[in-house]
Amino acid sequence: MPHATPLIATIVGGLTLAFIFGAVAQRLRIPPLVGYLMAGVAAGPFTPGYVADQHLANELAELGVILLMFGVGLHFSVRDLMAVRKIAIPGAVTQIAVATLMGMGLAALLGWSLAGGIVFGLALSVASTVVLLRALQERKILDTERGKIAVGWLIVEDLAMVLALVLLPALAQGGTGGSAIGSILALTVGKVIAFIAFMMIVGRRLIPRALHYVAHTGSRELFRLAVLAIALGVAFGAAMLFGVSFALGAFFAGMILAESPLSQRAANETLPLRDAFAVLFFVSVGMLFNPHVVTDEPLPLLGTVAIIIVGKSVAALAIVMAFRHSAATALTIAASLAQIGEFSFILVTMGHELELIPAVARDLILAGAIISILLNPLIFAIVGRYGRRWLPEKAAEEAETPSPSPRGHVVLIGYGRVGSLVGHKLLEAGERVTIIEAQPDATGLPDHPNATVLIGNACEPDSLDQARLDQARLLCVAIAEGFEAGQIVERARKAHPALRIIARAQDDAEVEHFSKMGADIAVTGEREIARSMVEYAFRPR
Repeated sequence: MPHATPLIATIVGGLTLAFIFGAVAQRLRIPPLVGYLMAGVAAGPFTPGYVADQHLANELAELGVILLMFGVGLHFSVRDLMAVRKIAIPGAVTQIAVATLMGMGLAALLGWSLAGGIVFGLALSVASTVVLLRALQERKILDTERGKIAVGWLIVEDLAMVLALVLLPALAQGGTGGSAIGSILALTVGKVIAFIAFMMIVGRRLIPRALHYVAHTGSRELFRLAVLAIALGVAFGAAMLFGVSFALGAFFAGMILAESPLSQRAANETLPLRDAFAVLFFVSVGMLFNPHVVTDEPLPLLGTVAIIIVGKSVAALAIVMAFRHSAATALTIAASLAQIGEFSFILVTMGHELELIPAVARDLILAGAIISILLNPLIFAIVGRYGRRWLPEKAAEEAETPSPSPRGHVVLIGYGRVGSLVGHKLLEAGERVTIIEAQPDATGLPDHPNATVLIGNACEPDSLDQARLDQARLLCVAIAEGFEAGQIVERARKAHPALRIIARAQDDAEVEHFSKMGADIAVTGEREIARSMVEYAFRPR
């Protein structure tokens, strides 16, 4: 293969194997994340057959970490965290401390260093946001009080892990001397404070303005490039100029951008590339995994899984009950935390690179992650089936009730020539309308007390969730793009079988297509013109 290069071979091999194993995982109704990790195991040096370039895979994984952390920052919501701060902040901090101590205890039994025990315990203490959000969405409890507490809890965990990533290099450089560790920690904290101050003073003003300017050029490609340049540029600049990690720089870039009205569009535009590099990150992590740990270290592996599934969950259950929340909330939080994921991989990989933990610790974390993610749907199912027996009927009913929000509104997709006419008439009639519009500079967006405007791509599930489609009485799809409109109709119908859906079609073929996708009615311009003309023709003079 004269044109083949290690870089191309690694990307192609990684993505192809990830697709194959991810598709198999999806078919088996387990999270695709497990498939991506197994793809890495297949491409790694510990299994026969194709072996990808480990060095290049790690470089690509760094890009994956940057884009993953950028995504975490983009979805970071101070408002959501503050709404549940009384339980999420003390609960998460206490649970992290308990899980870390359990991990340190296991590490001490295995003869590892104190620093290694801390890294190992921290890696066990944090759950996967990706796995959690998917589990809550599938069970339609994301917008309930317990769902919001679970998300707030994960936000606190993520922030704690960002801080841990910053301090790990200082811990590795400190050696055994207490004064050396103290001075290095002080220097690291000083650099972090300087970076945060720079981002709050300069970045907070410059980044949203630059993105707003690019959005008004009307170029989708430039907007996408601008978002990626911000994510990668800030991460690289943070590392080069302030000596902090790529992860922290990317997180703050996303957090600053989250304050902009364009944040939803930025998230949607960069999602494909973020997903691709996140997949490569998980593949690269899988390549590090030695499957022989399952047979060589069965007892340490059993202890690791026990901490993840039992130890963390029992601690969380006790903490939530101590704060006098319902058993339903406590059980949901406990089930949510009974797994580990992306932050655990980032921590354990950095810890091994810094020689804080042995290779076997990394293998135990990876094996524990795979097992816990596989078992997590089963744990949620057990909680859903048997957890109600712990609840009085009234409490169970209240636990399922979503937080107060307007019901019976109309969700309108697109506010162009057709959408604006529909929206104007609906608002004029006193309806409550939530509009999802892809273009932030679209003209005529309503400033009306009954109108809620969301900027984003309605093809993305997050946009429909933000519009509270589960509480709407009608969905109007008024965009001209037939392919995207069909996706929206199909997704909405699968998620909400009883929802009334009307869609705008360009021709009879689209009418038929939308009907197959689940639309109650599809309207074409030609038919409406013909109907109006016929009605007028038979109207008495």
